[in-house]
Amino acid sequence: MIIQATNIHKSFGSLEVLKGIDLTVEAGEIISIVGASGAGKTTLLQILGTLEQADKGATLTIAGEEVTRLGTRATAELRNRKIGFIFQAHQLLPEFTALENVMLPALILGTSRAKARERASALLARLGLSERAEHKPSELSGGESQRVAVARALVNEPAVIFADEPSGSLDTANKESLHQLFFDLRQELGQTFVIVTHDPVFASRADRMIVLKDGQIERTEVHPPTQG
Repeated sequence: MIIQATNIHKSFGSLEVLKGIDLTVEAGEIISIVGASGAGKTTLLQILGTLEQADKGATLTIAGEEVTRLGTRATAELRNRKIGFIFQAHQLLPEFTALENVMLPALILGTSRAKARERASALLARLGLSERAEHKPSELSGGESQRVAVARALVNEPAVIFADEPSGSLDTANKESLHQLFFDLRQELGQTFVIVTHDPVFASRADRMIVLKDGQIERTEVHPPTQG
């Protein structure tokens, strides 16, 4: 089991956003999280990804480590070692090349520059971006930038990748290509994904679709595995 979350509550002032979420994610699963605006999707993703803390009484375990027992520094270290992120806005650093952007999480982890460069180059090659490695984000298309963001999320070989509307700003062709990439990476690497999406087609391809409503899980749909 990669993720076990129990009794996840979250309030911002008097606004109760999450109202007791229990969720488990197995290794190699692709989970989609859907729901209307304001249902709590992004807040849940941020808590699962350790970017936000749940309210008192919650427990969160990621790849065997109970996050709710860790301090701030240890949580940040776990995040860098075991979690990757992909956002709607790719959030690449504009002053760095694609290769340097992908290398950065590995360097932060303490990987040697040579090994980080080797790993990043291999990932960019896998994603068809070798010829764009020395280009800066301003020189890349939207689809290319998002694939660089995928490579960056993969560089430390994380236990799980969290994605928040990763295809929201892409055209149809690039959107479909990115979605297919997630399934290819699951098949090739056994990669686990938890993805917030408004795309009904992609959501229905996930192994499980978690439907949130008013801060609670309204229902869970289990789908046949998608191999490719």
